[in-house]
Amino acid sequence: MHFLFLKQMESIYNFKAKTLQGNEIDFSDFKNKTLLIVNTASKCGFTPQYEGLEKLYQQYKDQGLVILAFPCNQFNNQEPGDSTAIKNNCLINYGVSFSVFEKVDVNGKNAHPLFKFLKEQLPGFITNSIKWNFTKFLIDNEGIPIKRFAPFTTPEKINTYIIKNNIL
Repeated sequence: MHFLFLKQMESIYNFKAKTLQGNEIDFSDFKNKTLLIVNTASKCGFTPQYEGLEKLYQQYKDQGLVILAFPCNQFNNQEPGDSTAIKNNCLINYGVSFSVFEKVDVNGKNAHPLFKFLKEQLPGFITNSIKWNFTKFLIDNEGIPIKRFAPFTTPEKINTYIIKNNIL
């Protein structure tokens, strides 16, 4: 007798991550929400995108948009601070009210499993690796990764994409 073993398909809802405050968040809490997951840094030329991300979040949070920021120090040491420094930068300089998580690796052997999954689901141009800070991943309200945005893609352009494609 032969048995067929099917690998359970990994879902965005299988992941967990810790906030800057150390609280573990289970991504199954985000069912029926649209997610924008971003790897961030406090000392990057793209850091002012925090302001646009906050504006996008305020515009759509009541329609189910959740923005999740993951600080990363893998790109030219642009996120050297600890959780307190990161939190202060996000709040004081940009008024961020969306969720910011503990610093993670997004590439390499120590990459957070969430980013390994996202890169598998939405390969990059030329390479699957994340090339720089503020790479963004849009996840639909069923937990399916649907679009990867380059670091230079502004939150305003993502807003245009959301409207054009009736994402929310």
